[in-house]
Amino acid sequence: MVKSLNTYTWQEIQRHNQQADQWLVINRKVYDVTDWAGRHPGGRRILTHYAGEDATDVFRAVHLELDVVQLYLKPLLIGELAPGEPSQERHKNSQLVKDFQELRKTVEAMNMFDANLVFFFLHLAQILILEVLAWLTLYQFGSGWRLLGQILITAQSGFLQHDAGHLSIFKKSKWNHLLHKFLMCHLKGLSGNWWNYRHFQHHVKTNIYPKDPDINMGPLFLLGDLFSQYLKGPQATEEEMKLCSGHLTFKCFSLQDIAWVSSFYIRHFITFAPKCHHLLLLLPPRFLESPWIAYVTQMSHIPMQMSTEENRDWLSTQVLATCNIEQSFFNDWFTGHLNFQIEHHLFPTMPRHNYHKVAPLVRSLCAKHGLQYVNKPMLTAFGDIVRALKKSAALWKDAYYET
Repeated sequence: MVKSLNTYTWQEIQRHNQQADQWLVINRKVYDVTDWAGRHPGGRRILTHYAGEDATDVFRAVHLELDVVQLYLKPLLIGELAPGEPSQERHKNSQLVKDFQELRKTVEAMNMFDANLVFFFLHLAQILILEVLAWLTLYQFGSGWRLLGQILITAQSGFLQHDAGHLSIFKKSKWNHLLHKFLMCHLKGLSGNWWNYRHFQHHVKTNIYPKDPDINMGPLFLLGDLFSQYLKGPQATEEEMKLCSGHLTFKCFSLQDIAWVSSFYIRHFITFAPKCHHLLLLLPPRFLESPWIAYVTQMSHIPMQMSTEENRDWLSTQVLATCNIEQSFFNDWFTGHLNFQIEHHLFPTMPRHNYHKVAPLVRSLCAKHGLQYVNKPMLTAFGDIVRALKKSAALWKDAYYET
C-alpha cells in the first residue's frame, strides 16, 4: 500500500526559508533540503537562495541527468502541495509559467539540447593549436608574439570551459566535469570549484542583491539604482553580511582542484622557463585578457535591472536582468556565443550553437507576456556598461554624502 504524503500550503512552505530550515518545491513535491544542503554539488547557497520557494524551473534548467538527481531527491521528499494550492506561489503569473514550461518541452522535442561534438572539437582544436603556435613563436621570435597567442588561448579556453561547466557538451556529467577541469584548471590555472560556486549563484538569482556574487561589490562599491536606498535603510542581516564578504573561501577548493591547477604552473615553467622570466610571461596575457572577458560577461547584465529578492518566475527573472547582442560571425566568436545571454540563462545546459535557433521562440513568448526582449549592437552594449557604472557611482556618492 502506497503511503499518502503530507500536504502543505504555500503559507506553510514559505516559513521554511532560513539556512537552518530549508524547504523547496519541485513539480508540486515538497522537499526538506536542510541537512543535505552542505553536500549539494552546486554549493549550499543555491539551495538557501530558493528556500521557501518554487524551484521547478530552475531545477530543470541546471540539471542534466534527471534520473540520477531523482535518486538524491527521493529521501528528501516530505510531502506535496495541498490539492487547492497552485503549482507556484500565488503572486506569480500561472499562465506565463505554464507557457515557459511548454516552450521548454518544445525545444526539447526539437533536440536543441543535443550537442554537435564536431563544433566543440573544433573549438578545442583552435585552443590547442594556438598553444602550440604560442610556444613556437616564443622560441622563434621571442615573447612579444607569443603574448598575442596566449591572450587568444586564455579567452577562448574561458568560453569553452563555460560550456563544459554548464554540462552542455556531453550527455554524461562526468565527462563535462573532466573537460572543465582540463580547461579551467590546467589551461587557465584557476579553480573549477570556485567557478562553479560563484557562477551558479549568478545564474539562479541573476542581478538579485546580495545573492548574485557578480553584482555584489560591497562594501566599497555598489551597483544599480536601489543600492543607494539600501545604504540608507536598515542594517543588513547577518546572512546578507556573509554574502557581502569574500566569496573565495577555502571551501571552494579540493585536492583535485589543487592538483589540476598545479599542473598549469608545472607545464608553464617547464615549457617557457628556458626562454624568459616566468612572471613576465604569465601576467601580461592575464591583464590584457581581463577587459575582454569583463566586457563580454558584463555587457548583458550591468545595464539591466538589479533588485533585491522579489521571487519572480524563471522567465521574468532572466529576461529582466539580461540582454542579447546582435548576431554576427565575429560577435559569436568574440563572445563565445554569450551574445545570446537570454537564451543561455533560460536554458543553461543547451549547447551554444543552438541559441540562435530558439531565440525567435523566446522573443515570441516575451512579446506575448509583455516582457521586453532587449537585443542591441555590441558597441552600444559596451557603452551601456560605462553609462550604468557612471549612474551607480553618482547614486553611491549621493548616498554616502547624505549619511
